[in-house]
Amino acid sequence: MRATRKQDISTPRGWLNAQAQDVKAWLALAAGLGILAGLMTVIQMGALAWIIAQLISAETPLKQLSGAFGLLLLVIAVRALAQWGQESAGVEASLRVRSKVRTYLLDHLAAVGPVGLSGRHTAGLGGQLVEQVEALDGYYARFLPQMRLVLVLPLVILALVLWLDWLAAIFLLLSAPLIPLFMALVGMGAERLNQQQFVAVTRLAGHFLDRVRGLTTLQLFNRADASIDEVFSAADDYRRRSMRTLKLAFLSSAVLEFFASVAIAVIAIYVGFGLLGYISYGPADELTLFSGLLILLLAPEFFQPLRTLAQHYHDRAAALGAADGLMKMLELPVSTPVFTPDLAQESSTQSSEAGACIRLWEACVTYPQRGRVLGPIALSIAPGECIALVGPSGSGKSTLLQLLAGFIKPAQGRIEITPEAQIAWMDQRPWLVHGSLADNLRLAAPDASDAQLLEAMAQADLEELVSALPDGLNTRLGERGLGLSGGQAQRLALARVFLSEAPLVLLDEPTASLDADSEAEVVIALKRLVAQGRTVVIATHHPALMALADRVLRLERGTFSQHGTLSNETR
Repeated sequence: MRATRKQDISTPRGWLNAQAQDVKAWLALAAGLGILAGLMTVIQMGALAWIIAQLISAETPLKQLSGAFGLLLLVIAVRALAQWGQESAGVEASLRVRSKVRTYLLDHLAAVGPVGLSGRHTAGLGGQLVEQVEALDGYYARFLPQMRLVLVLPLVILALVLWLDWLAAIFLLLSAPLIPLFMALVGMGAERLNQQQFVAVTRLAGHFLDRVRGLTTLQLFNRADASIDEVFSAADDYRRRSMRTLKLAFLSSAVLEFFASVAIAVIAIYVGFGLLGYISYGPADELTLFSGLLILLLAPEFFQPLRTLAQHYHDRAAALGAADGLMKMLELPVSTPVFTPDLAQESSTQSSEAGACIRLWEACVTYPQRGRVLGPIALSIAPGECIALVGPSGSGKSTLLQLLAGFIKPAQGRIEITPEAQIAWMDQRPWLVHGSLADNLRLAAPDASDAQLLEAMAQADLEELVSALPDGLNTRLGERGLGLSGGQAQRLALARVFLSEAPLVLLDEPTASLDADSEAEVVIALKRLVAQGRTVVIATHHPALMALADRVLRLERGTFSQHGTLSNETR
């Protein structure tokens, strides 16, 4: 994305053009092959007009024209290959741009973090990553190459017609500006409609996913039928917006075809009456069957690049509408802490001297709607230390964990984490995917073997569960861990922590909403985790988890309580 930063990306058009910098060679190849195909078309029309003129006017025997027919077939073959190459090069350019944009978006969303994305619906984000990125396809594959063709081929044909008959060239020249004029008028409305359509489909995706996720609740409150009507209304609104866009596209195409047909008809009338001798003005008397037929054959080809551009002009409108939404996504503030080389070196030096892998200097966290929710906080955590964060709900425990994880940046102060410290995160609602037990475990270690997965499951006290299942690690789970109890889901998430081997582990209420037996099993697994020498920070209300900690820090109203720091001896 280096080229993107050098370009003016403040407008959708500038942003789109910036993405094309890395595929300029492919776009140039597509345009060059398109020009070659156009030139082959001109030669084909010329050969066809000459053959007909020789057969009719000169009464040349058909056998003597075998060479001309051979040339005609060769030109057709070259034209077909050039068109195939043009399409392939355009598709390759589009594929590379879409892959680059999607990668950049995913990297940016990862940098924004889960806290920064909490206000965006997951279905909407998924829709943008799929639908809006795919909407860029036509702009790079077809529109941009066609923009270059429309500047070359009509001029070549106009010059040839001007050489044959200057009056026919004037007819073409006068009618040509009407098509770009209507394209501009149509494009202004189409861009706005496409923006509204993308907003509508993003809202519809989130609306539908919310209803599916809450289907059980809707049935319990007898609101399932009403929710179906709401989804139908939202889908119908999207249908109307889509039909409005299609209506504009078909209407504009009809207008453009009308003007092109009128211009071709005028030229046909002029050539016909000129050949019959009814028009004696200008070069009409000099028209021959060859020149007149060639002008008639070239007239549609003169408008063809313009008509093709008009068809792809809606690809441009769709891309501009998509770019507007993608640019807004890229404007989301990044939450990942920034480590400068100096700070990283200083942090590494202090870690080796003072034994700290995490340091906070008067760090504060603020939210626009709530003001300051945490800080000022000063904290130093040594490698291998276990810290328990306690305090009432809303005191800032989860916010402090999010700050340590890098999900948010401090509004004031500074946080430094040993650069090589990888982080494992686990909260009270672990995220489990629709897949097998192995699929969920390999989210933390994609290359882990089955033996490593079983070892991690054993460390989390889940070996009995695996052995009792007929499919073992291949047992399928439903969405959000459907098929497991709450305690089993927590221990499965804990097995991922064991598997990750991350030196820094952050746990947010790992035993919340569990029964006493499940709590005890999770605590036993956490004892094994602490015994491995990892740095562990736990936000909890559970006395058994506090007993695991080397230090217990009490948070009240976003700051550490002066009298709330406990030790294992005083407890």
